[in-house]
Amino acid sequence: MRVSVFKGAAALITAIALPLAMTGPAEAKTAEEVFARHLVKQVTGANVKKHLDALQSIATANGGNRAAGTPGYAASRDYVAGKLRRAGYRVTLEPINFVQGWTENNPPTLALTAPGQKTYTPNEDFHTFQPSPAGDVTAQVQGVDLTLPPAPTPSSTSGCEMSDFEGFVEGRIALIQRGTCAFAQKIRNAGAAGASGIIVFNEGQEGRTDAFPLDIGEWRAGVPMVFADFAVGNELAATAGATVRLKVDATLQLGTDHNVIAETRLGDPGNVVMVGAHLDSVPEGPGINDNGSGSAAILETALQMKRFPVRNKVRFAFWAAEELGLLGSDQYVEKLSQAQRDRIRLYLNFDMVASPNYAIKLYDGDNSDNTGSPAGPPGSAEIEKRFEAFYDARELGHVGTDFDGRSDYGPFIAVGIPAGGIFTGAEGIKTAEEAALFGGTAGTAYDPCYHQACDTIGNIDATALDVNSDAIADSTARYAFNLRTIPRREAAAAARVAVQAAS
Repeated sequence: MRVSVFKGAAALITAIALPLAMTGPAEAKTAEEVFARHLVKQVTGANVKKHLDALQSIATANGGNRAAGTPGYAASRDYVAGKLRRAGYRVTLEPINFVQGWTENNPPTLALTAPGQKTYTPNEDFHTFQPSPAGDVTAQVQGVDLTLPPAPTPSSTSGCEMSDFEGFVEGRIALIQRGTCAFAQKIRNAGAAGASGIIVFNEGQEGRTDAFPLDIGEWRAGVPMVFADFAVGNELAATAGATVRLKVDATLQLGTDHNVIAETRLGDPGNVVMVGAHLDSVPEGPGINDNGSGSAAILETALQMKRFPVRNKVRFAFWAAEELGLLGSDQYVEKLSQAQRDRIRLYLNFDMVASPNYAIKLYDGDNSDNTGSPAGPPGSAEIEKRFEAFYDARELGHVGTDFDGRSDYGPFIAVGIPAGGIFTGAEGIKTAEEAALFGGTAGTAYDPCYHQACDTIGNIDATALDVNSDAIADSTARYAFNLRTIPRREAAAAARVAVQAAS
């Protein structure tokens, strides 16, 4: 296999180099430019759509969806893996876990045991935080970066960062406030800090006081956890030395699925360019825009660059169980050693790139709008500029979009890996300014079929699919040859330390 790869690479170099040899010095192009232009020509919207047709056929034959843990996902996985293997990639099916079933056997218990005694009412004052593991623990409660009394608007960052748990005593029950970041992030941080149980309570603003049932698909803290109303959390926070009994009686069943990871045989393994998209759909539909579009685009990019004599190792990832809480990408990053993380120079994410009422949204690596989520790790701004240059060269508009944690870049930026990518909109409403820039209809959703049965092959905008597939090909080829704008992780870490010291 290795011999055929090198022969193919040599043939491709000869085919591209011959016309280049006929150009004058002023027209000379770098390898980065040459291969980017070649790949963009090869990756066509028509070929990407063929993969979408295949994913639609898979969903149709398997109950109308391609969700994690279903035959539809297994068939999607096998389709992608088969194509990549035949193209000569090193392909790994990496197992990941997800919640396959969860049953509450008896109502939960939450009771203050010292100082004084008080029993809170299950399914009124608090609810089991699904899918909580079973457990019965009595321990002192410790608040984690709480905002009490509540601010006028949702503002608590309690538990969002591991630094919030500095001084947390292992074995205590973590008392965490809702707000800012995903529940799953708070839960995982509490588990890593050694909490024996977890109580998350509502923020306290109007409309955010009561407890209600929540299923966040996150169990990996491994301890019992409940979601309580504001009054309960506020009372426990105000009670010095509060000790509680927290009990959850539930049965948790885990299933296994697989990420598809494909890596070029050529390229420097110390400089890895990762390109990813989630492959699963929601159970409600076939997920052709969300996210067959991103998966099909990076699959076609991989197939067309199979013989590129890349300078840097390129790794394509098709994530499982994104719709269940970024489980595929999160578990992948979690398993990497620090050395393995440091070798990943950047991560490019493509989730919904052909929405029918699309806007071209580029992840805001430098937080240039100064609103919402902060900038990405060092290098993210440069990735955004790379995409901007592509669209600017075609005189096409683009706007920024926050790293809001809703897609698979989240686990990468959480460990300092720079990221970027394209998003064409989900259930959000298109603005008049965006309609003027991109066409389409203002005042309606970018994707009216988001997470619905109608997210079929008819839910794709062909223009968005074509141009964004070209942008994906362009960025992938360029970074495969040239990473000079992306700081090495050591330099990025030093820059972060300098910023923190100055603030």
